[in-house]
Amino acid sequence: MTLVAEPIQTFDPLSVRKDFPILSTESRGKPLVYLDNGATTQKPRSVIETLQTYYEKQNANIHRGVYQLSQLATEGYEKARRVVQRFINAADPAEIIFTRGTTESINLVANSFGRAFLKQDDEIVISGLEHHSNIVPWQMICQQTGARLRVIPINDRGELQLETLSEMLSPQVKLVAITHLSNSLGTVIPLDQIIPMVHSVGAKILVDGAQWVAHAPTDVQHLGVDFYAFSGHKLFSPTGIGVLYGRREVLEKMPPYQGGGDMIEQVTFEKTTYAPLPNKFEAGTPNIAGAIGLARGIEYLQNVGLSAVRAYEKQLHRYLTDRVQDIDGIRVIGTAREKAGVVSFVVEQPSISHHDVGVMLDLEGIAVRTGHHCCQPVMDRFNIPGTVRASIALYNTRQDIDRLAEALEKIIAVARTKNRTRSGSTATTTGLQDVRFPDPEGDCPETVAEELIENFSLFDDWKDRYQLIIEMGEKLLPMPVELKNEMTRVHGCQSTVHLFARKRPGTVDSLDFLADSDAELVRGLIAILQKVFSGQSARSILAFDVNGFFRKLGLEDHLSMGRRNGLAGMVERIRSHANQILSVSG
Repeated sequence: MTLVAEPIQTFDPLSVRKDFPILSTESRGKPLVYLDNGATTQKPRSVIETLQTYYEKQNANIHRGVYQLSQLATEGYEKARRVVQRFINAADPAEIIFTRGTTESINLVANSFGRAFLKQDDEIVISGLEHHSNIVPWQMICQQTGARLRVIPINDRGELQLETLSEMLSPQVKLVAITHLSNSLGTVIPLDQIIPMVHSVGAKILVDGAQWVAHAPTDVQHLGVDFYAFSGHKLFSPTGIGVLYGRREVLEKMPPYQGGGDMIEQVTFEKTTYAPLPNKFEAGTPNIAGAIGLARGIEYLQNVGLSAVRAYEKQLHRYLTDRVQDIDGIRVIGTAREKAGVVSFVVEQPSISHHDVGVMLDLEGIAVRTGHHCCQPVMDRFNIPGTVRASIALYNTRQDIDRLAEALEKIIAVARTKNRTRSGSTATTTGLQDVRFPDPEGDCPETVAEELIENFSLFDDWKDRYQLIIEMGEKLLPMPVELKNEMTRVHGCQSTVHLFARKRPGTVDSLDFLADSDAELVRGLIAILQKVFSGQSARSILAFDVNGFFRKLGLEDHLSMGRRNGLAGMVERIRSHANQILSVSG
């Protein structure tokens, strides 16, 4: 759907902000600036109170209870279905299927539609902009059915190449699954052009609307989609609740996705008949509170006025784009002519890892998302490991964006100063004999670990501990560029990490290793690992309680899951080298 200019309506974001309790809190001792709405939106007080009321006064299972509480819960749940129906203008409440979120909605279609309609050599078409949840389910069902997955490429602006889609479409294509608004680049997809093309060859279309529905009105009948999926947690509503809209005539022909209670009409050991829509696709006890909370979140948004929100956010998105683009050293990734909600960027001059930028923004009380955003093919298309992503919602303000821009300018200025005063972190060498490895810091890993734990305990504030880690990383011995290759690459890390190890010359089973990363925080973590393990015996490395050590350092509460996984990957690589040394030394 192409964004259409609308008259500016009265909209007061400062008044709206008062409805969201979390926005008046602090993060890292500073007023919170929340710019990660593409991942999840905050919840208004009315939604929070609705959940509390349900659990305090209405909590019961639905549909089968004859008592009052069950009837109240059933009424609230089915009312929520009608609220969603009106919100997206579905023809019938039965076309609204409650799921856990967009991911489950897409998996439902992939499995149910796939089992009913896909066969060998049929084709599913997706785009190069898709979230993993709109890639992986189709890969899985293609493996099961023999169908083929084809991908619409994107250009350098992050726009779909529609001429290629036109060439792809044929009677072999059974379904096109495509996002409405790219979560990684903010590209708005021209569904008004695409949907007629898809239907002209008899194919069905599924639209991932997770990023779209909170930003503009959505009319599934006007769009002409066959399926439309979205999540409550991106719509000012609870987590764990989502929606699949499907046209009744299509849903009627699809088999159930899961079996269990409430999706049956009659069960015998010989045969089961299924309940009519929508129950056929809602096996088991659903997220009743989530559905009721979703309805309240939708009502809140409708009371504010989606048209007013849309007009305000278009202006705010333009302001965000301009402020970020104007910062020297930053490159925006994704410059489509039609965009909304999201600005993704990388810091190139000086080069700063997107993860480092995210951590440093967090220290300023600013929440953004960093990484590949579950869109690794998009990152591969632009030849980058990830981006910093700022994503807006109706409660964001120009002041939020100014805070972001000022913090980015400060981060870049500090990095440039450091670059002028320190030597590089790589070196070249003519042979391994010229490479310098760290000497052991103690007689065993436990001794070094105790000293590190004592040093870290001197700092109560994460900002101080973070600075200590960064300073440790700045002292890493250089890793020769010749040692940075695919063999030494540690996969599973969100940043680029290389680790080279060998048996320490003149020892029976001691380990030397060098490592490096493009992320300053990871370099600091490498420095910690080097202090504990470099020059130590393979047996002592394998016996050392790494998890307990990092818990005592107090890092677990401040490292993202991706960071913890990357750290675990480095530790596993070190342990693997230790095992190899032992196997050779006996």
